[in-house]
Amino acid sequence: MPNPLNEKEISEALTHLPGWSYDDSKITKKYHFKHFKEAMSFIIRVGFEAEAANHHPTIKNTYNIVKISLNTHDADNKVTNHDIDLAKTIEHFCWTDKA
Repeated sequence: MPNPLNEKEISEALTHLPGWSYDDSKITKKYHFKHFKEAMSFIIRVGFEAEAANHHPTIKNTYNIVKISLNTHDADNKVTNHDIDLAKTIEHFCWTDKA
């Protein structure tokens, strides 16, 4: 079982992940795209990366806005390094303005 991070560790990690925030035992970011098709292609890419990491985020989509939330189910739905690593991966390939 992965070890949950404490709030200090999460805050430190988020200094390297602009736009991500911590609340309610998860890290979250909202992405804005030009249109729905671009948002959907981003969601598909996130899905492939998540599956490869065997770590699955909560994804919400409304037209051109995608909200991603990460926590680790195997760690009582707390934030772990798995969440931080997936957030870094998403930031690495995201092609939108980070908002």
